[in-house]
Amino acid sequence: MPTLDFKGKQFVYSHHLSVPFRELKVVAEKSLPQEGKTASLDDNLIIHGDNLEALKALLPTHAGKVDCIFIDPPYNTGNEGWCYNDNVRSPLMQEWLKKSANPVDKEDLERHDKWLCMMWPRLTLLKELLAETGSIWITLDDNEFHRLKIVMDEIFGEENFIGTIIWQKKYSTKSDTKYFSEEHDFMAVYSKNPTKFSMGGLERTDSQNASYKNPDNDPRGPWTSGDLLRMESRDYAIYEITSPTGVVSVPPKGSSWRFNKDKIEELIADNRIWFGEDGNSRPRFKRFLSEVQDTIPAQTIWKYHEVGNSDSAKKSLGQMFTDKGDIFATPKPVDLINRVLTLINNNQAIVLDSFAGSGTTANAVLEANKKDNGNRKFILVECEDYADTLTAERVRRVINGYPFQGKQKQELLSEKITWSVFEKKHAELLEKIAKVEEKHSNDFDKIKKELKDGVLTVTGERKVDEFAPGIGGSFTYCTLGEPIQIESLLTGEAMPSFDALARYVFYTATGQSLETVAKASADGFIGETDLFRIHLFYRPDSEWLRSNEAALNAEKVEVIAKNNATKKRTIVFAVAKFMSQKDLTEKRIEFCQLPYAIHRIMGA
Repeated sequence: MPTLDFKGKQFVYSHHLSVPFRELKVVAEKSLPQEGKTASLDDNLIIHGDNLEALKALLPTHAGKVDCIFIDPPYNTGNEGWCYNDNVRSPLMQEWLKKSANPVDKEDLERHDKWLCMMWPRLTLLKELLAETGSIWITLDDNEFHRLKIVMDEIFGEENFIGTIIWQKKYSTKSDTKYFSEEHDFMAVYSKNPTKFSMGGLERTDSQNASYKNPDNDPRGPWTSGDLLRMESRDYAIYEITSPTGVVSVPPKGSSWRFNKDKIEELIADNRIWFGEDGNSRPRFKRFLSEVQDTIPAQTIWKYHEVGNSDSAKKSLGQMFTDKGDIFATPKPVDLINRVLTLINNNQAIVLDSFAGSGTTANAVLEANKKDNGNRKFILVECEDYADTLTAERVRRVINGYPFQGKQKQELLSEKITWSVFEKKHAELLEKIAKVEEKHSNDFDKIKKELKDGVLTVTGERKVDEFAPGIGGSFTYCTLGEPIQIESLLTGEAMPSFDALARYVFYTATGQSLETVAKASADGFIGETDLFRIHLFYRPDSEWLRSNEAALNAEKVEVIAKNNATKKRTIVFAVAKFMSQKDLTEKRIEFCQLPYAIHRIMGA
């Protein structure tokens, strides 16, 4: 498989391994916990910090557990002014970055190399966090999409490519363009494992169902007809079909019927072939509404009237922050991410956005939960200083409501139609609009209907005098603590908490995350996998660690062995042991001395 080479690749290829683990520190005063509860890491998370270090910090708790990743990384147009410095441990790399421009701008001829160096370790960690049934969705434009595709094929595997979506982000033509008016972005979609990944579809609309009729009063209900021709010539499928009125049909030259003669005779006997109301038309195949799925496959082109556009997203965010003016240049529409959430079809999903920006992903998750009473959770990571004042503040306002005076608008229905369709189906459309009006009559002061540029739009409008209502929810705001330096157990400085070290040693020993640390017990048990039971004897107290109480002894071994009913292999982390390895081996116990023996046991 072809791979992409770029400056610095050999230095960032395994850089994610050298990124230190950091403990997630809860900032209670910036959190918004559920009523009656304290802020905790079990809630939705908004993490302020470098996203590379934040992704590494999430591994002990979320490796292999994230169902959906949506990221909107820098497009690298040369106008964003983003900076790259991941402190890669290479003198050559450090010298290169020291001598080149930062922030990255249009004059930087190596900006594509820097972007790839920035993305590589982050994509690698995102893959580790993704569940086997999960998927990742990445938005970009022409500046880097072609490079991203090759890199994703290398990191995730070409066989895990699901598709490329084209999102129409603009609804009007740019008059000042030189060649083409750019109106779209791309979205790359990859799975962790295509054999375990499944994607839902979109709900069928009334107008789609309206094309099913029943002119012959078939007891199986409404149906629509499809062409019986195949646009290639196959000898076994070229023959005459005679209608009930005696009209003979044969496939035109270069084509053939879709089925062989025996199959056609079965279908005619089953009243599955339609010859028109007068019986003289070319035969067609009947498809019944009762046999089609409730959903239809999503297409790879997403129109602005279906999932929102850049202007509507910015306007919506501006209405939420009327007290702050223009605070974010390029927010994504909530409906765009809602479409992603609809397709992953999991109302319990953990959704991660490591380039959180204005917090649209959290907004979409909360709205989706409100709509279907789901229990999705979001994890946002934002490195910029506005993580609290914009990203988290937006989520607070979505949850609690926000000061607002003026008109609020919400799109309730949008369908692309032509005049001929309107002439044929105006009755069905009017009925559909009436249902929308009835459903939302108490939510809005006015419901406006508009047919413009081939799009029928129904919009709810309400006047808000003081305060726009919230939709509920909660989150915990976090920062990144000091790196977990296992050597701190020797110095007694910046020692990790018990839970942080427990999750750290569990992940490094098994390669799996520990969602909940077991309650303190005499045998030091913290968690288990299908193959291992993990034990830790530790307190963030240097005096205790120097005492005999911290060592693995015969009494503790006896309790460990007694509680190991499944006879799994046991790994024990402690600062010392008062047992011979021979005795431990007989009981299937492997001793790992803190701080020296923190390692990953391959094959777990």
